[in-house]
Amino acid sequence: MTFSSELWERGAASVYDEIVRHPFITGLTDGTLDHDAFRYFIVQDSHYLRAYSRALSLIAGRALDEDAVSMFALHAANAIAVEQELHTSLLASLGLTTEDVDAAGSGPTTTAYMSYLTAVCATGTYAEAVAAVLPCYWIYRDVGRELLKRSSPDPAYRKWIETYGSEEFDAVVESVLAVTDGLDVGAAERERCHQHFAMTCRYEWMFWDAAYHKLDWPVG
Repeated sequence: MTFSSELWERGAASVYDEIVRHPFITGLTDGTLDHDAFRYFIVQDSHYLRAYSRALSLIAGRALDEDAVSMFALHAANAIAVEQELHTSLLASLGLTTEDVDAAGSGPTTTAYMSYLTAVCATGTYAEAVAAVLPCYWIYRDVGRELLKRSSPDPAYRKWIETYGSEEFDAVVESVLAVTDGLDVGAAERERCHQHFAMTCRYEWMFWDAAYHKLDWPVG
């Protein structure tokens, strides 16, 4: 079994099943999802992608070979490009501006997820950092594939689905899986990688759930 398959079996398989059954996801494909929930999602995803780009930049600086340095640096730049291009067009279609995104700020789940990723990428080993960022790649790809089969009657939802279910994004994910499977990790480090991978898988589910419920800070 490859290392990535081992990570998925222990940390992602059951969580992924819950994600594809979540009413946010099913609402995307049948068009019943509340547009306010999707607006919340896009706003929070904008904040998340900015932090994800920084996390990938940290990984690029610690990568063990030139190919991995180039790959993660490119992915860091692409995360910002997605945030700027896709979200700009989606924001306009949803009646939002970049100023609205900044004013909304990051919600509780987004802040917790971003903080966890940044901490692991800054203080963990290179392998731990890769394991922590992998679920965002992998789960988005697989969710995109699943949703692409169903599409959506809503044009905004359909555009998002087509982006993450694309062949181009699939190639990006496969490149990260190849790096993951090439990691040389001992038993203790391997276990920490499992813990980080499982944790960020949970955060992926929590991110969808927070959007569905439009979760806000309880005070302040």
